[in-house]
Amino acid sequence: MHENVEMSLIASVSGIRGTIGGEPGYNLTPLDVVRFSAAYASSVLSKHPQAKIIVGRDGRISGSIVSSLVVSTLQSMGIHVIDAGWSTTPSIEMAVPHYHAQGGIILTASHNPKEWNALKLLNEKGEFISAEEGNRIIQAVHKAQFDFAQIDKLGSLSEVSDTIDIHIDQILKLDFIPLQKIKTKKYKVVVDCINSTGAIAIPKLLEKLNCEFSLINAEITGDFAHNPEPLPQHLSSLMERTAQSGDLGIAIDPDVDRLALVDENGNYFGEEYTLVAAADFILSKQKGHTVSNLSSSLALKHLTENKYGCTYSASPVGEVHVVTEMKKHNAVIGGEGNGGIILPELHYGRDSLVGIVLILSLMAERDMTLSELKKTYPVFEMCKDKMEIPSQVAFADIISNLTPHYQNADFITSDGLKLVFPDSWIHIRKSNTEPIIRIYSEAKTLHEAESLISSLKNQLKNL
Repeated sequence: MHENVEMSLIASVSGIRGTIGGEPGYNLTPLDVVRFSAAYASSVLSKHPQAKIIVGRDGRISGSIVSSLVVSTLQSMGIHVIDAGWSTTPSIEMAVPHYHAQGGIILTASHNPKEWNALKLLNEKGEFISAEEGNRIIQAVHKAQFDFAQIDKLGSLSEVSDTIDIHIDQILKLDFIPLQKIKTKKYKVVVDCINSTGAIAIPKLLEKLNCEFSLINAEITGDFAHNPEPLPQHLSSLMERTAQSGDLGIAIDPDVDRLALVDENGNYFGEEYTLVAAADFILSKQKGHTVSNLSSSLALKHLTENKYGCTYSASPVGEVHVVTEMKKHNAVIGGEGNGGIILPELHYGRDSLVGIVLILSLMAERDMTLSELKKTYPVFEMCKDKMEIPSQVAFADIISNLTPHYQNADFITSDGLKLVFPDSWIHIRKSNTEPIIRIYSEAKTLHEAESLISSLKNQLKNL
């Protein structure tokens, strides 16, 4: 019956993600929301019989409906629910331990378009649940392995509205942040809030930093003014406004865990260099290991090893994998090249708000503009592309057919296939968040990076 159905319900280390509406099991319908919420609740209750779970959401159109379903399901499983309403992913991650909760759910499809929503599932530390735990939840959904509570055991509900304020206060308490220097600069900042909860969080933060700011797309409608992924082709308004009147342009995604920057000239600083600049500041205060994923720029590795004499390693793509690698090496900072900064001293989660503070700290301490800072970093150019996988083609077959054509490369196969050359690389992998394959490349020039992708796509066409 379903042979020709485009399946857009994706369960991965990045959560349970799908398009709203359509057929249960193939999209994120109310039935799917209830099933996954119940399975997650069962998992939490197996470890914590008197569980408390905090739920927050971004500004998506479907957010209030999905939230109502999640909250009611958790209560029906006997769980006390703290409803945080509009918040950000990093704020909810930090709220889990703050409220002594045993788990958390953030309702957001991150950078995906408005028709998508998702359940990001957290453990008692406010970190993404493990891949193993996620698989157990998926199996429980398939087997309908959960029991709802009897009438006297139904869970209660409370509401909070301070998760973002708590989050900001914790950032500003970090002892290496030069708050006074930042405040003295009175930076002019332009922010593209992409019609979501960044419109609440970022002004609150910038006010505390004595910044002047202007906002673009600040109405929280969930009807995103442009594609919500903070890539240069989507940020023309931000670039123009920043060039006219800003020291810094800020773009985030709808749940505020990714940070992309625009310099004072209106040029895209880039998601990739967000982590590089943040690491530059942290390593100047504390030497230590750094981590990014296999699809992130070599610039972090070069900065870490050549400027600071420290060590670097790469993980598979996905926040949970990056965090695992960071804990393994006791890293001082890590993240993903998509603008996700993870500062363990604060919490193990990608966090745009702490990223903003680290970037402003670096600018203030060095008395340099963003464009001047960029010139101090190793020069690499990255290309990002994607393509659909024909339904009849297995991804494993794609990989096995590609490898004979690249005998001059080193192979990394822990996450798809990464082909590494002396001064460049190309990485092909299945997306955790969309029904596509992603293709990333990096080289010393944009032309070389584009050529790597063009050549690989030609190989794919011939498979």
